[in-house]
Amino acid sequence: QVHLVESGGGLVQAGGSLRLSCAASGSIFSINTIGWYRQAPGKQRELVAEITSGGSTNYADSVKGRFTISRDNAENTVYLQMNSLKPEDTAVYYCKAQKIGLRVSNYWGQGTQVTVSS
Repeated sequence: QVHLVESGGGLVQAGGSLRLSCAASGSIFSINTIGWYRQAPGKQRELVAEITSGGSTNYADSVKGRFTISRDNAENTVYLQMNSLKPEDTAVYYCKAQKIGLRVSNYWGQGTQVTVSS
């Protein structure tokens, strides 16, 4: 099992910044990818950014150039730096860890609320 705890959400004005953290514990060996997802009210959960164990990154078009995902392997933590925030970035942000072995296993955190006021 992998346990994920998100933090860093809050209320910020448009144009501001926040940094989200996702701390992983438990059976973290062989985690392939950790990603940040978000879900706004009435909308489906969507990928925001993800980072592989090798350091490769992938971003949703809507956040490219504004958000940066990074990882601190020593701290078992993945960060999402969010700059130039927009009201449409308002959502609950979730962290997901994926392990690929004999089968694919996905682990989710509890989420953290990000609210961007106009």
